[in-house]
Amino acid sequence: MPFAIDTCAAMHIGDRHDQQDRVSILPHPTRSDCLLAVLADGMGGHTGGAIAAQQVILKAKQNFASYQPSSESTQDFLRSVIDEAHVVIKLTRFTSEADPHSTAVVMVLRPGHADWAHCGDSRLYHFRRGKMVSHTPDHSLVGELIRTNRITEEMALHHPQRNLLLSCLGAEKEPRIDFGGSPVLEPGDCFLLCSDGLWGLVGDEELGKTLHELDARAAARVLINAARSRGEGCGDNISLAIIKIMPT
Repeated sequence: MPFAIDTCAAMHIGDRHDQQDRVSILPHPTRSDCLLAVLADGMGGHTGGAIAAQQVILKAKQNFASYQPSSESTQDFLRSVIDEAHVVIKLTRFTSEADPHSTAVVMVLRPGHADWAHCGDSRLYHFRRGKMVSHTPDHSLVGELIRTNRITEEMALHHPQRNLLLSCLGAEKEPRIDFGGSPVLEPGDCFLLCSDGLWGLVGDEELGKTLHELDARAAARVLINAARSRGEGCGDNISLAIIKIMPT
C-alpha cells in the first residue's frame, strides 16, 4: 500500500454468558494492497446469535478470496457479502432450534480508498486526526427517532427500546444495506468498526481521542477497558476492529 497501516481486532465477552460477536481483519489472498474488515453482532437465543455472526464472517472470507479489486465493483462485493449471509442465516433457522439474526459491517481498504456497507446497529466510524468525520446510521428504532429529531443521541442511550432493530440479517424482510466510503485517505485517518457493546458506553469524542493518541493494539485495550468499567455488571459483548492510516 502507498501508506502504512496499523490494525487490531479484539473482542470481550462482557458480562454475558456467551460471546455472540465476531470480528476479523484479513489481507487479500493475492493483493498486498487490499484488506477486509468485517464485524457482526449476533442475536438469537443461547447459540443462535453466535451461529449468525459466524456466518457473516465466513461469507465475507469466502467472497473476499475471489474478489478482484482491479476489475470488480467494490459495492457489488459488499452487497454480495451481506445478501448472501442473510440467505444462509435464514436457512439456518430451518436446521436448528435457534432463531439466528445478526448485524453486519464490512469494509474494504484499497490504495487511497475505503468502502463500506452495513446493516443493523453495529457501526463504522471514520476519524481524521482524532476528529469524527462520520459514522454509519443505526438501523434501529432510536436511530430513526434521532434522524427525525424526536430524540437526542443522549436520550437514545437510555431509551427503553434502544435495542429494537428495524433491519438485520436473518429477518423475514430483506436487509437494508447502506453504503459509504472515503475516496481520499490521509495519514491520520482511522476507521473503527464496533458493536453497540462499545459505542453504547464510550462516546464519539473519547473514541476519536483514544484512537488518535495510541497505536491500534493499545487503543483496543483502553477502549474495551473503558466499556467494561461502565457496564456495571450488565455489559454486552464488545467487539471492535481498528484500521489506522499511518505515514510511511
